[in-house]
Amino acid sequence: MSEKFDVIVVGAGPSGNAAAYKLASAGLSVLQIERGESPGSKNVQGAILYSDALEKLIPDFRDDAPLERHVIEQRMWVLDDDSYIGSHYRSEVFNQQPYNRYTMIRSQFDKWFSERVQKAGALLICETTVDQLLLDGNRVIGVLTDRQGGEIYADAVILADGVNSLLAKKAGFHPELHPKDVALAVKEIHFMPQELIEQRFNVTGDEGVVIEMVGKITQGMMGTGFLYTNRESITIGVGCMLSDFKQQQITPYALLEQMKAHPSIKPLLQGGEMKEYTAHLIPEGGFNAVPDLYGDGWMIVGDAGMFVNAVHREGSNLAMTTGMHAADTLIELKAEGREFSAANLKRYKTRLDESFVMKDLKKYKNMPDVFHTNPQFFNDYPELLSKAARTMLTVDGVDKKTKEREIRSSFRKRRSLFGMLGDTFKLWRAFE
Repeated sequence: MSEKFDVIVVGAGPSGNAAAYKLASAGLSVLQIERGESPGSKNVQGAILYSDALEKLIPDFRDDAPLERHVIEQRMWVLDDDSYIGSHYRSEVFNQQPYNRYTMIRSQFDKWFSERVQKAGALLICETTVDQLLLDGNRVIGVLTDRQGGEIYADAVILADGVNSLLAKKAGFHPELHPKDVALAVKEIHFMPQELIEQRFNVTGDEGVVIEMVGKITQGMMGTGFLYTNRESITIGVGCMLSDFKQQQITPYALLEQMKAHPSIKPLLQGGEMKEYTAHLIPEGGFNAVPDLYGDGWMIVGDAGMFVNAVHREGSNLAMTTGMHAADTLIELKAEGREFSAANLKRYKTRLDESFVMKDLKKYKNMPDVFHTNPQFFNDYPELLSKAARTMLTVDGVDKKTKEREIRSSFRKRRSLFGMLGDTFKLWRAFE
């Protein structure tokens, strides 16, 4: 007779681990299934960890979690072909414990998180693929794995299987992904001495810097570049929408190579040795791309639910928060003796709607369409801003009034007054 659990969690990333940890800690019987050799084995890239979400789940995580650097400085760069204009925010407040943001290496962090999940009482099975959900009518009653006698039953299944979520699509819970809603990001990790990183980025000890970049580096495509300082390495990458890659006919690897050759970026990588490379999909369709999130016996969390705030580059905190809300819903219903029906699991969606997750996604719901259809934000404006700065900073005997008129004229010629007003309105609508 096949084994049965209270809950099966498919996936051992941040959202799946958060759900499994909370459920197991509450005494529910939990099976977690991961297709990789171990949690994190498919993830070599660096990433940002937002401590608030994890602290709610594991208050003492700082004692032994494999964290790289706490972020004390955020840089925002707008690049043209050979320069950038930008801003820095550096605060001593970010250098005081408890720290708010950290850089991390996902392979190490996911492994640590999974060990915590198992200590809480969850059973983990790796190198196992869930081929499909088991259904009784419209109700999910378990999963079918690729193992011999692979039917496993549960009162509820949480899908934390990533942006592509094949299980949800097979069951008809999730529509096919649209290329305009998904970004393909490529990352590299360049290893270099810790002392060199600290000198280059003006940090000491475990202090870190994050650089977010937009502009010509994406060649008019909707996307961003990024650079994170780790303890003895630098993570650098760029991501753009799949639909744009298809239209531009440029490979992600070529785009990253061009970005690394930029005069403002190349010096930051000198002296490093590239040892790790990865490419992965990121759900960036926002609020309008969120699928159905629950039904009879099932819920969707993390990337599978399109929970990424692309504007603020937040993902891990949304993933863990959705996993915790899914777990809290099941824990409450179990305590009340209620079944895990769609009518009862609606509490999960209510929790999300009341949280920052859905509020933030809703705030920026117009952003993907605005940026996707207006390449001037990634081409024209970076060039105009850079030229304006260069004009004003060049001392050549020309008076400043003349320079200001020259700058205004260049903006009007490139975009026209009507075009700039229209662009301003579009941005206001996207960020209101």
